[in-house]
Amino acid sequence: MTTDLSHGWDAVAGAFMAARSTVGVEVVRRWARQLPKGGTVVDLGCGFGEPVTRTLIDAGLEVWGVDASPALVAEYRRRCPDCPVACEAAETSALFGRRFDGAVAIGLIFLLPEADQRRLIARVADALVAGGRLLFSAPQQECAWNDLLTGRPSRSLGEAAYREGLGAVGLTLEGQSTDAGGNHYFEATKAR
Repeated sequence: MTTDLSHGWDAVAGAFMAARSTVGVEVVRRWARQLPKGGTVVDLGCGFGEPVTRTLIDAGLEVWGVDASPALVAEYRRRCPDCPVACEAAETSALFGRRFDGAVAIGLIFLLPEADQRRLIARVADALVAGGRLLFSAPQQECAWNDLLTGRPSRSLGEAAYREGLGAVGLTLEGQSTDAGGNHYFEATKAR
């Protein structure tokens, strides 16, 4: 038996690409303006590059992508040929062995089991430069549900747990926002 590192997303890649909307683009665009001009960002769970990577590129940033779905990575390479991408699970990725000015994880963290969520946050903290920024989405309240496309369990640890987890690895929760679709975002910064 093989393990699906994409947590079911490779099997539903076509449906995901057809359903993905531009909801949340304004949140990403506003966040991107806080990064240095020409800064570097890793897009965790980058999917096929739309709309998050595309928004970051349009903001003048250099983007690296990580996604565990071979189908989504193939489409990412087609749509974002100038962006390096790794087909691997974000929670175990080497993150290209480099540091970044920013990291985004839109629609990813809550798909992972709690221990993997905490490991990913720690991995991102290690990969950010001093003053680097993290933007991720998850419901503000602690809750669990089954993902509509994959049918697999999803879980938000909730604001208090995310604040504690970020603080434990040197990140400070500095802001939160909600997009037009009701999706919640957490913004954190690494100490300088």
